[in-house]
Amino acid sequence: MIDLHTHSIFSDGVLIPTELARRAEMAGCRVIAITDHADHSNLDFIIPRIVKVCEKISSAFSIRAIPGIELTHVHPDHINELSKTARSLGAKIIVVHGETIVEPVMPGTNMAAVNSPIDILAHPGLLSDEEAMRAAENSIYLEISARRGHSLTNGHVVQSARKYKAKLVLNTDSHAPEDLVSREKARLIAAGAGMNDREIEEMFHNSEYLANRE
Repeated sequence: MIDLHTHSIFSDGVLIPTELARRAEMAGCRVIAITDHADHSNLDFIIPRIVKVCEKISSAFSIRAIPGIELTHVHPDHINELSKTARSLGAKIIVVHGETIVEPVMPGTNMAAVNSPIDILAHPGLLSDEEAMRAAENSIYLEISARRGHSLTNGHVVQSARKYKAKLVLNTDSHAPEDLVSREKARLIAAGAGMNDREIEEMFHNSEYLANRE
């Protein structure tokens, strides 16, 4: 399992990064991105610390930890700017908190995200055809979410990705140890969203590509 969307105590997760990585390792994960929630208030505080701990984790454990960030509930006008800042600070995986149907995310967030230099649009909810098309054009990966609530629109995301040939990844959005899933469970979640075996293998390959792109 490669999981490119997780949270530690640097935002609203319950574990310090090292314990998160260790528990993920024991759950069968071989690559994890730590992508805590951020906006203008904490971006420059979180990323350098996650970069530092990911280096230590990767050198000492069998799991590889990638420093990332999730831009969360920021105004759509700020997403492009914050994405560039996050990259300059060392974030290797940049996630944007998409327009999930279970949170009051500002309309326009999805579109701003797929037109910015990010990697993953997380739980994009009922994304529009234009948003899916732009994601495909700009090589922004759409997330199939294992997280309760956010996962309600996984089927819609799969259908939109098929229509415009957008690339998919499956992440847990873990905030606690019980949120982590095995590759087998990830496969079941993807199948439940309507993906066939070929699409699921391609999705796993996409995660592999993103994890090794750095």
